[in-house]
Amino acid sequence: MKINKILVSQPTPTDPKSPYYEVASSNNVTIDFRSFIQVEGLDAKTFRKQRIDILSYSAIVFTSKFAVDHFFRLCTELRVAVPEMMKYFCISESIAVYLQKYTVYRKRKIFHAAGKFAELVDIMKKHKEENYLVPLSDVHKEEIPLLLDKAKLTYKIATFYCTVSSDLHDVDIKQYDLLVFFSPQGIASLRENFPDFEQNDTAIAAFGPVTGKAVTDAGLRLDLQAPTPECPSMTMAIDNFVKRQNKK
Repeated sequence: MKINKILVSQPTPTDPKSPYYEVASSNNVTIDFRSFIQVEGLDAKTFRKQRIDILSYSAIVFTSKFAVDHFFRLCTELRVAVPEMMKYFCISESIAVYLQKYTVYRKRKIFHAAGKFAELVDIMKKHKEENYLVPLSDVHKEEIPLLLDKAKLTYKIATFYCTVSSDLHDVDIKQYDLLVFFSPQGIASLRENFPDFEQNDTAIAAFGPVTGKAVTDAGLRLDLQAPTPECPSMTMAIDNFVKRQNKK
């Protein structure tokens, strides 16, 4: 199969130096971007069904900017005044800085890791007296509760927003030679939006073993898996795959 047109199931990169553009240029292929999933916040009525008393927690754990936005949005809708002494534990510095949109940045109440949840848990373990609230999507990484349980922390995971399939009715999926996915939800969106999709010669790439398993569980053929020791990024994997396929 020759690769001429690629669809990446993510939003268009804002960085003009994104490696995707280099892959497209060096291989003379077209790469389009379209998010297959989107985030929708819960309304106050739906959130209340979880019986979460936000003010009963002394610390909030943020793993994404989505979590930050929807936490403070729901606090406003629920008329919950977040106390000044509330502590925040963020998975990365960029999320910690993003908190300035909603609260005054003070080092004594905002802590952050370098991008890995395991690192964040190590920081949280130094504050075992806290009662942690973890705002997440209805679909989240399994490692989060596992690591929190292992650390014997007091916590509650609550759904503040949901991951749903995007409306892709305007996408002509048949024109693409390679489809690139990054989550099982992306595969579910493919099936939901294109119930009659037949793979045939269309190649499918998946990032991560969980996404790869979702591809095969959906009865599809997995042609490209990343990361690997040789290709730690999806762009490197795509670049090698396209070069290999187009040489045939």
